[in-house]
Amino acid sequence: MNARPPGADDGPTSAGGPFRFTAIGTGWEIDTGRPLPVELRQRIVSLTDDFDQVWSRFRTDSLVTQVAHAEGGGRFEFPGRDVALFELYDRLVTATGGAVDPLVGRDLELLGYDARYSLVPAQAAAARGRRRDSWLSDIRREATTITTDRPVVIDVGAAGKGHLVDLIAHTLLAAGLAGFVIDGSGDLRHRGTEPVTVGLEHPTAPGRVIGTVPLRDAALCASATSRRAWGDGLHHILDGRTRRPVSEVVATWAIAADAATADGLATALFVSEPDCLRSFAFRWVRMLADGRVQWSNNFGGELFL
Repeated sequence: MNARPPGADDGPTSAGGPFRFTAIGTGWEIDTGRPLPVELRQRIVSLTDDFDQVWSRFRTDSLVTQVAHAEGGGRFEFPGRDVALFELYDRLVTATGGAVDPLVGRDLELLGYDARYSLVPAQAAAARGRRRDSWLSDIRREATTITTDRPVVIDVGAAGKGHLVDLIAHTLLAAGLAGFVIDGSGDLRHRGTEPVTVGLEHPTAPGRVIGTVPLRDAALCASATSRRAWGDGLHHILDGRTRRPVSEVVATWAIAADAATADGLATALFVSEPDCLRSFAFRWVRMLADGRVQWSNNFGGELFL
């Protein structure tokens, strides 16, 4: 997904350019039209580090790793800033009938997408007969307090990066910045008077786009089964009902007011029909495995079909 530099309220990009950094294992770019102050950059980096220490199942010192290794379960306090992420998952799990479920983490591990990045699926016997964890039945939540009775592996890959984009956006707004584009490796959030034109990247043809869309004061998130794939039919997007990688949809794009919602809905479009998501306000495009492209009537962009 590509965005042209914004016609930012603060004028053209000056010396120093956008703020580029690495966080939660991927590249980020923040374009505000002028270099960010050092203190603000440090606050953003600190925020991303703290987010990673809470939510990364690839870190031995993260909070979700503690949850995953609590043999008798326990009571775990998450940051208050993350209540919106919990509430979004509640809505997504309900709307999709469990097809989106943040407790697919153990299933991702068994498929090889584990903390060691082994990328080697476990033997079938290891998964056979294993109880499937469910967000609705195996988690008890009060605000940002989580209580469990046994180890569960929480994976917020469906909406977590979008939530971090929103947290960074709130930091920029609190600092008085009126115009910006945050690009969290394809998860975009725009703020400003002039829209940016975003290209919808083809999932299997690098450098090609299937269309474009103007983005203004909104977020656009995309996902594709080709982004994190490590074997025949193995990738990071699982159907929470079957606990298997999806196969009928290969790429999605969702536009919503905030990035967490857009990110979560981009995932939901792989495992649920759009009509099931009508309680959300969003626009969307998705590509099916047979090459067909579907889109919402309010998409508002141009598709090259």
